[in-house]
Formats: sequence, structure tokens, C-alpha cells
Amino acid sequence: MIIDFHTHIFSKKIRGSREKYFFSEPAFKLLYRSPKSKLVGTSEIIRSMDEQGVDKSVVFGFPWKNSDTFRKENDYILDAVERYPDRLIGFCCLDPFSKFAINEVMRCLEQGLSGIGELAFYESGIDDTALNKLAPLLEICRKKDFPALIHTNEPVGHIYPGKTPNTLSQIYRLVKRFPENKIVLAHWGGGIFLYNILKKEVKESLKNVYFDTAASPFLYDPEIYQLAIKLAGSDKILFGSDFPLIKPARYLDEMKKAGLSKAEMENTCGKNAADLLKL
Repeated sequence: MIIDFHTHIFSKKIRGSREKYFFSEPAFKLLYRSPKSKLVGTSEIIRSMDEQGVDKSVVFGFPWKNSDTFRKENDYILDAVERYPDRLIGFCCLDPFSKFAINEVMRCLEQGLSGIGELAFYESGIDDTALNKLAPLLEICRKKDFPALIHTNEPVGHIYPGKTPNTLSQIYRLVKRFPENKIVLAHWGGGIFLYNILKKEVKESLKNVYFDTAASPFLYDPEIYQLAIKLAGSDKILFGSDFPLIKPARYLDEMKKAGLSKAEMENTCGKNAADLLKL
């Protein structure tokens, strides 16, 4: 079974008039102002899954600041999951700084979504204020034993839309602040798993942390797969395409080029996600 753990879909209203949201949603403008930045809906992702051989996808929208927008987009995710319960797994997505965030997370999880994410701090990084805003949301997930997917990125290298000012220290404080939560760090966690090679503390701090592969072909050489399996563990890697940014087939080709074994491919592409989501 192939499970894509990181995909984005948007309602027709957003897809048809993205520019209307640019003024009030600067992070959305940063990522989607280019017409080349694709926005897709439920039908498009199902069609792509059929073409690419993906069995299930975790779907979510964007961490909107406007509460009316994130409610409507979360409703769109709920509707997508209701329409395709055997294919789609929905996450609740919003701005953790919103005063309505706690109620919205509770509403979405009670109505059938399976986690929260992709939560992101595009402007601030994951600073102490962000951690304080995350705390009540992650407490809800902890009690329900649901995963939380957090946007992270490497703090060095080239600049690109969506690259936040997070640091490795911030990412590490995040996972240490919430040791009992099942946390998925997007985009390889900014490479923090490399520090599992340290003798003290880090392995224990990352014991409940998973890493998705979203955007990997744009960011890393294929060798990243073997390094991650060796240092993070073959049970902690989740295939995520960041669809529609990159099609799943490109990731599968890179995994094969990296020399992953059949068992490692099975873990990365589906088994780990199925275990985490209790499918």
C-alpha cells in the first residue's frame, strides 16, 4: 500500500480567485502568487492517485489567518474525506495564533479528521510564542493520540518561497516541549535527524518524531533516504509528495536510485503511515 502523507487541496473558491486572498494572507501570497504554483481540488488528487498508484493520501489545506477561511477550507477537507473515505485522510489546518484555533481543532477532529497540519510559521519561525500557541492544540492531539504535522525546513542553503526562518534549535525545542506527542516534521525536519548520531539526549527527544519526504527532489540528493533510515530509523520515514508540487512517481524513482530495499520501500511508502494513523 502506498500512502502519501503530505498533500494540499483547496476549494473551488480559492482555486478560482487566489489573488483575492493575497492582501490578508501574506504567507499564502508568498507561496502561491506565481501562476505556476498549482492549486488542485478533490477530483484532481483522486485522478492523480489513480494515475500514480497511490492508495491513500493525507489531505489538508493551508494555515489561513482568517478564521472564516480556515473553517470553510476545513469543511472542504471534511467533505472530501466523506466522499472518498477509503482514499483520503483529512487533517485540520489553521493558524495556531487564531483565537478560534482550539475550538476549530476540536470541531474538526470530532467530525472525523485524523490529525492537525500542516501547521506553519512562515513569518516568525518556531519561536517561544509559536510554541505557546501550539501547546493547547498539541494537547488535544496527545489526548486523542492523533499526529501533528509541522512545517520545518533546513536553515541553510538557497532561499525559496515558503522557506521559514526556523532554526535547528527551534525545531529541537519544539520536540522537547511536546515529548508525548506524535509529531511529523515536514521536509525531513530540516535535517535534525542527523543529530541522532550524538550519544546523549537527542535519540530520546526524537523517539516520537517522524519525518516526511515532502519536496525532497528539490532539496536533497537521493542519498538522503539511506542517511535518514540509518540515523532516524526505517520506521520513522513517511513518504509525502507535497502534491501538486511534485508527482509521487519522482519520489519512488529516487528511492530506487538510493538503493532502498523492498522492506525499506514498504515501510517508507505506506507501512509507517498506516501504523501512525492506525489504519
